[in-house]
Amino acid sequence: MTYTLEISDDLRERLESHLEEDETYEEFITELVAMYETEGAFLQEGYSE
Repeated sequence: MTYTLEISDDLRERLESHLEEDETYEEFITELVAMYETEGAFLQEGYSE
């Protein structure tokens, strides 16, 4: 099943700045989710618990 997700123009621009050449939003978001599932959290520079 396909869903439509509406995002703000600001978020779209932020996503576009991270896309690799010829990468789709779906591919990028899939990669983000996979990283989150593997690591348990997104890594941030300078982050520590």
